[in-house]
Amino acid sequence: MFVGHFAAAYAAKRLAPRTSLGTLFAAAQLPDLAWPWLLLAGVERATIAPGDTALTPLRFDSYPISHSLAAVAAWGAAFGAVHLWRKRRPTDALLLGLLVVSHWALDFLTHRPDMPLWPGGPKVGLGLWNSVPATLVVELLMSAAGLWLYFSSTRARDRVGRWGAIGLGALILLIYAGNVAGPPPPSLEVVAWAGAVGGLLLWALAVWTDRHREPA
Repeated sequence: MFVGHFAAAYAAKRLAPRTSLGTLFAAAQLPDLAWPWLLLAGVERATIAPGDTALTPLRFDSYPISHSLAAVAAWGAAFGAVHLWRKRRPTDALLLGLLVVSHWALDFLTHRPDMPLWPGGPKVGLGLWNSVPATLVVELLMSAAGLWLYFSSTRARDRVGRWGAIGLGALILLIYAGNVAGPPPPSLEVVAWAGAVGGLLLWALAVWTDRHREPA
């Protein structure tokens, strides 16, 4: 799952209009923001194995800290608690915690059975990635719904708010198209650094553009 995580963050803006889209992006993407650094550190493992699933050439061998259900639930509780401490908005904090956990749920839908329930525990996954057409239909429909909810519940205050937000949505879809249609990556280091830098860039753009929008 890729654009589906961003779709969840976009949709959540309707329920948490005072929370920055960047914060919502960080919550929805938290396991994928942590994973590149854990991969670079050698704590978690993956293999470039074209054909492991129809959609991605990556085989996720071990990622219990970033992607096990128990760990993700703990990350979600911590993320929500920090937001509650800083902003004193219990409803938004709860939503952010659930948004972190939604990452595991969406990955459970798409991944083959490689999603651990807890570190060292059984692995599960429904394997939507085994069908490229089905994956594209699900993710693009989610993306359309998330973007519609975001743009219908906020309005631009200026040109940055209008065109910057549109550009951010287009950039996410462009990255997704490159991931789906592009060749296998040359190395795991490239995968990790692309994920780390790309995640930071998209977060920064979300913070910037959302500051130029307001609740409709």
